[in-house]
Amino acid sequence: DKIPSGSTQISGFADANEAKDIANVLQAGELPTPVNIIQERTIGPSLGKDSINLGKRAMIIGMVLVMVFMVIYYKGAGILAAFAMFLNLVIVMAILVMLGASLTLPGIAGLILTIGMAVDANVIVFERIREELSSGKSPVSAIYSGYERALITILDANFTTLIAAFVLAWVGSGPIRGFAITLSAGILCSMFTAIFVTKTIFTFLGDMKLIKKVSI
Repeated sequence: DKIPSGSTQISGFADANEAKDIANVLQAGELPTPVNIIQERTIGPSLGKDSINLGKRAMIIGMVLVMVFMVIYYKGAGILAAFAMFLNLVIVMAILVMLGASLTLPGIAGLILTIGMAVDANVIVFERIREELSSGKSPVSAIYSGYERALITILDANFTTLIAAFVLAWVGSGPIRGFAITLSAGILCSMFTAIFVTKTIFTFLGDMKLIKKVSI
């Protein structure tokens, strides 16, 4: 009914604690400022499921195509790059699971972008190694020099992207923040796999005298 005096009283609680709980709920529901609806969208469960499935399919197709391109263009080294990219995706998914993140459409978009960016560092390294081999260096020496010369370029390129991702995570909200978090994790993991994982494998093969000619 109408409350003409502006105040009312609720009775029938079992004890004072239940009354306090109800009071807290009512106070938490207060809206001191008016709510203006700027945008409203309704997505059915079937449409959301279809979009996520298409996003997963696009991610898998993109990963396979990138792997094929790397193997064709860089031969044996491309196989190593494909392995690093797959490992990068596994690590990113593990980080998202640890954070308890949900795989949304923006998150899938971040993963797809990460797949393409995961081989950027390897491309820079491989091109540096090709330059060193062209100058007449031995395979082992070319590998060491290639990684050493490519390190600064890789750090600079990824650091600038990380700045943009951190700004998105700080300023944005909801889907934008999810995209930024996925992208940041992908960048960090791609640098790890490119700088440490592939270099460790190359170094191990060189120390074991298994590298006679770099397939690149």
